[in-house]
Order: sequence, then C-alpha cells, then structure tokens
Amino acid sequence: MPRAQQRILTEQRPVRQYQTGEGVLITMEEIERFLSLYESMDRAEGTIKFYRRKLTRFYRDLPEDKRVRHGFMESWRESLLKEYAPASVNASQSAVNAFLDYIGHREYQLVGQIKEEKLPQPELSRAEYLHLLHTAKTLGNEKVYLLIKLFACTGFFVKELPNLTVEAVREGKVVCYQNRVKQAVAIPACVQKELLSFAEESGISSGAIFRTRSGQAIKRTYIPILMKPVCEAARIDDSRATPQSLRRLYFSTRAGIESNIALLVEQAMERQLEQEQLAVGWKEDH
Repeated sequence: MPRAQQRILTEQRPVRQYQTGEGVLITMEEIERFLSLYESMDRAEGTIKFYRRKLTRFYRDLPEDKRVRHGFMESWRESLLKEYAPASVNASQSAVNAFLDYIGHREYQLVGQIKEEKLPQPELSRAEYLHLLHTAKTLGNEKVYLLIKLFACTGFFVKELPNLTVEAVREGKVVCYQNRVKQAVAIPACVQKELLSFAEESGISSGAIFRTRSGQAIKRTYIPILMKPVCEAARIDDSRATPQSLRRLYFSTRAGIESNIALLVEQAMERQLEQEQLAVGWKEDH
C-alpha cells in the first residue's frame, strides 16, 4: 500500500477498544466506515464490492454477541474451507485482516495463507449428474428432475425443503438456518423458472412446492425413495446419487471455478505489472 494511503488509514483509525477477556466487539457501522475510507482512497469499485461481500459474510459468521476472541479466527477459516477453495478463503482472510488492522487489533489477524491443494473428486461427477437429469426427463419424472437440479445447483440442504415455498422462489432466495446462523440461498434463474412452472402445473399457489399426495411437505426420508427409480434407470448406484453428494458436487464445482478465476486474476495482475515495469521501471531492461 502506498505510504500516503497508509497514513490516511492510520490517521482515521478508530480508537482502539480496551482489550478484555470478552474480546473485541465488531459492528456493521465500523465495517461501513472502513469501506467508506477505502472509497475515499479511490479504490476500484470492484475492490470495494469485494471487500463489502467478504466482510458482510465475516460479520454474519461472528458469534451471537458479535465479538472476536482468540481462537475464533482460526475456526472461522476452517469453516470457510468446508465451502470454498483455498484461493477464495485466502481472499476473505486478506479482507478481514485489513479491517482488523484498521480497528487496531492486529493480534487477531490470521497469519499465513492456505496452500492450494488438488481438489478431491466428488462422489458424483458432473457428467453423471447431467445423465441423472436426462434420465428423469426421459421418464417424465419432473419432481425428481427438479430435486436433483435444486441440490446440485444451489447446495440446498434437504432438511430445508419445507422452506422452499412458492413465495420464496418468487423472491429468488430461500432463508435457511445453518448452525443457528441465518443464510439466504439464492435460486438460479433457470431453476426458479422451472420450479414456478412446476408449482403452477401442480396447482400450488403458495406454501411448500414439494409435497406428498396428501398435500404435506415431503420429508427428507422420502427423497431417496423418490430418486431410486431414476438412479436405477440411469444405472447409477443410488448410494452415490444422494442429496448430500449432489450438494458436495455443487461446492466442488464452485470451488473449481473460483480457483480458476483466482489464477486468471493473478496472471492478469502479473502481466499488468510487467507492462508497467517496462514503462516506468527504475532500470531499463536491455
């Protein structure tokens, strides 16, 4: 960071909270002040949006009393690694470390970067997932087709199916609770359109979309029974084609994409620095 910008950060840093065993209180107001300061330093709009997204997620993941204590940051990073690629976790860590520096609490900063490792292969490949969709479509089983697509395209928890209502799908997101933390699962436009069409054709105008013949929201134990005929027709072991494996496929696919994006960004940055070095390097290369 240029010295002038570092000086601005230092001068406008909030008064350090007195350190106690209760940890440090984090507020959205402080996060917004930090982001506003970065905006005043002419940071790129994309950078500000990136920091806002990462810090909002960090704030959401804080304990109920919104305090950072020793040990929390390490466990938070471990929880992110269950969902995201190392490159994405490192980016989140950098954003939060910058914020912790701003509020004067470097003692909570995470040290070191997560090393990139070869991603584990999911139990179900992307090709097998598409084959399952094709088989369900061929069999005319729209309900199973949509369930398979929902789990693989959103990472949706099977236990949250009762929350997948017509109203929620119209809004394009479903509010869920994971470890007592409120989360909003976005529904991709292609899935949203098909779900609403299915609900309309099934005469469902409100409430849960997936129901039993008696009109009750389907239970998680019923999902394997629904999927079994499609798995058999597709010749894929039903023990591998489960809501859990489809959810893992979602995160594995997402992690692969994020890893590729991180690599492209790094390569683009390297090319830009090389061009700038040629233009204004201290010593000219001959």
